[in-house]
Amino acid sequence: MSRQIYITQNDYDRLKELLSEALIEGVLGDDASFRELENELKSAKIVDGKMLPRNVITMNSKILVDLNGFEEEISLVYPLDSDLIDNKISVLSPIGTAILGYSEGDTINCEVPSGVMDIHIKHILYQPEAAGDYDL
Repeated sequence: MSRQIYITQNDYDRLKELLSEALIEGVLGDDASFRELENELKSAKIVDGKMLPRNVITMNSKILVDLNGFEEEISLVYPLDSDLIDNKISVLSPIGTAILGYSEGDTINCEVPSGVMDIHIKHILYQPEAAGDYDL
């Protein structure tokens, strides 16, 4: 999508560190999820977490989404915190990378292993920055 996405400076720094570690370990060149995240970071507008609107998805946000007609509550997390049973979606998953930096009301077409998924961001239930949690 060509729409501008927003990422906090803190999230940007941590995600760049994740990518750097992957590069050092030799994973980056072989894994499409790392390349997708790298592309998202290149095109994102980096903002101070205190200046970010409350309706933007950041790391550790909890979101109500419509996934191809099915409503789900998911949380966007770092890879080590991911847990599909608890709907904690890694930022390295196709859905996780796709929603990072988008806002309530946005609809994103996302390519997943089973095909293309329409993701409609219905509501942000929790955004760390809006709650004053700047260092999660």
